[in-house]
Amino acid sequence: MERKNYRKLACLLALSLSVTPLMAQDGLKDAVGKYCLIGTSLNQWQSDGQDAAATAVVKKHFNCATAENCMKMEVLQPAEGLFDFRVADKFVGYCRQNGLKIIGHNLCWHSQAPEWLFTDSWGRLVSKEVLKSRLEKHIATVVGHYKGQVHGWDVVNEAIEDDGSWRQSPLYKILGEEFIEICFRAAHEADPNAELYYNDYSMSKPGKREAVCRLVKSLKAKGLRIDGVGMQSHNGMDYPDLTEYEKSIDAFAATGVKVMITELDLNVLPNPEGFGGADINQSFELQQKYNPYSAGLPKDVAKKVDDRWMQFFSIYKRHSSQISRVTLWGISDANSWLNDFPVRGRTNYGLLFDRCYGEKPVVKSIINLYK
Repeated sequence: MERKNYRKLACLLALSLSVTPLMAQDGLKDAVGKYCLIGTSLNQWQSDGQDAAATAVVKKHFNCATAENCMKMEVLQPAEGLFDFRVADKFVGYCRQNGLKIIGHNLCWHSQAPEWLFTDSWGRLVSKEVLKSRLEKHIATVVGHYKGQVHGWDVVNEAIEDDGSWRQSPLYKILGEEFIEICFRAAHEADPNAELYYNDYSMSKPGKREAVCRLVKSLKAKGLRIDGVGMQSHNGMDYPDLTEYEKSIDAFAATGVKVMITELDLNVLPNPEGFGGADINQSFELQQKYNPYSAGLPKDVAKKVDDRWMQFFSIYKRHSSQISRVTLWGISDANSWLNDFPVRGRTNYGLLFDRCYGEKPVVKSIINLYK
């Protein structure tokens, strides 16, 4: 029997015998939630209501949720003009049923975009006019469909490189930096009451920080709405630089927008040489040296991981007047994307709940920090 199946059986046995870890009396939303929204991303299995253990954690600990994949363009409009809202509608219904503010993720991203978006029937890049029209129609349809239901949208995702230059995506190659303006304008017109965000990774990098600040100021100068900046925080045991991380929180807040910690998790495993950032195109061969804790975290390593979590949450508490939301990228270690990124098939421990949805000891420490 595979190790994953052993883990699944162990979790089921623990639940059936009520042998569950000692649970904190309060949830994260009772403590952190007094200062900002505290949320998680949900996968389709969870938002379809098929994972009772996940729902129990959601109800106790979170007050908002982000769609992990079901609101991305390749899912909502797989063919031009053909919209499929079935899975996303279930996500929205689940959130409303469980009292969660809804974060739409995302309206425009060069990755996980349908093939038809950038090319014509001959496979050539489309004109500026065609791409502009396609973006406007997609955003108007999607945001309009959920008008009045979604609290805020990640309008544009990952448009800037770590050095502050524009990412040379098809969006930029065809439309230039104007594509940002097009997307924010279309989103606001479709739902004037929804908050609008720019979301990116490696936001502690000075070059990216300065470029994002320029972008926010530019959009504001043009009279466009932008409510917040999402700092994707796919953190590790030795990155990002915490001083630079705090500088970015201060810098983004100084532009007059909300700061959100988005996609938060903690990669506790050693990384291959050359790995960096959160570009999903990175992939490395599985080797034992990159997967040292397949049987569980040693106690001394687990203590270091807990301490690292507390470093980040101490920062969030210290900047509570600037941070409006903290969102974890997943609920349980069992379904974290870090098990497959950047090395497929690893056993990672990147979230606050273990593979049986039990609260790790650090959850109580975070709650006490905010209380």
